[in-house]
Amino acid sequence: MNAPAFLPFTRPAIDAATIADVGAVLASGWITSGPKVQAFEAKLSELFGGRPVRAFGNGTATMEVALRLAGIGPGDEVVTTAITWVATANVIHAVGARAVLVDVDPLTRNIDLDAVAAAVGPRTKAILPVYLSGLPVDLDRLYAIARRHGLRVIEDAAQAIGSRWIGSGLSGAIGASLNGAIGASLNGAIGAVGDLVSFSFQANKNITCAEGGCLVLNDAVEAERAERLRLQGVKRWGLDGMEVEEPGGKFNLTDINAAIGLGQLPHLDAITARRGELARLYFEAAARHGLRDLGIELPLPTQARGAITNWHMFQVVLPTDRIPGGRAAVMQALKELGIGTGVHYPALHLFRFYRELGWREGQLPQAERIGRAILTLPLFPAMDDADPDRVCAALARCCKDLLA
Repeated sequence: MNAPAFLPFTRPAIDAATIADVGAVLASGWITSGPKVQAFEAKLSELFGGRPVRAFGNGTATMEVALRLAGIGPGDEVVTTAITWVATANVIHAVGARAVLVDVDPLTRNIDLDAVAAAVGPRTKAILPVYLSGLPVDLDRLYAIARRHGLRVIEDAAQAIGSRWIGSGLSGAIGASLNGAIGASLNGAIGAVGDLVSFSFQANKNITCAEGGCLVLNDAVEAERAERLRLQGVKRWGLDGMEVEEPGGKFNLTDINAAIGLGQLPHLDAITARRGELARLYFEAAARHGLRDLGIELPLPTQARGAITNWHMFQVVLPTDRIPGGRAAVMQALKELGIGTGVHYPALHLFRFYRELGWREGQLPQAERIGRAILTLPLFPAMDDADPDRVCAALARCCKDLLA
């Protein structure tokens, strides 16, 4: 009997119509930022309740520009989580500010809002939460903390397109951002309300442009400045009018990438629904194969008070303190069984750059425990219904063998 095909932890799905549209862009002679980017931004604005949206070359640039729009710079501090991709904290330091890293909630694995409130100090200018695996934090509490201290909020929603927050205060607590802009709730869609909200369209995201991102803004003034900052800070008018009042980056999205995004957006609801169905099958399979009995921690099916995830990833936390070789041994054993996995993410304060800034092991115990043991299992819409059972059976087998 042939071995089953290798199952990666993710795989993008690009349909034939999108491939044809990319070909048409290449044949058009206009391949950099142009009409496709404008069309993509318009569709994204519809998705986020008519708020201004600007597209960027990646979801790291979006956060750097958001920080600059919020006036964050040297001497300022931004509170963020230690369980995230390093880009979240790197951009804070890139604008000259300091990332104040706090611990995570052990159940949601998102930023601990009690720790956020305790970390706010005289130099704090913003909070930068991350929605790990697409699961939103309690936005009512988050924005209450921000309002209490007069802080901007930059939501790292890189993984959260299609996620929702339907907590009790949507129309009040987060419906109005600090500068007074109001967005339609759209049944709580992440990005439709709040302050500055950043999304990624990198290859492994639920909606991809191959590479890309977007920033949801509060008003036309922010949108106009975001346009300048994404393309060298240049302001143009007429045929030859040009001025630079501040430096910007080279962060623009191309029409090639925008064409991919335009092809993906109509499938968002179906993608989100399929991911939710696969997550349900994972929970059933996990119970069937006794993963909890082995000490494996599953994700929350949902968060208290109305956070609805898009199931960007299905992640477990392994009992690595009892497994010789730790997470790497489990990943290798699964690979040999034809199953790919990922690590999202190590605790970032333990990377050398942050250790050299004074961060030490033991300061953020939950982030350190989760960062050592978290494992991303395969989850993408083209998976078969039988795949979650295959993965959970293999994971149980590997852990039993390694724990023996």
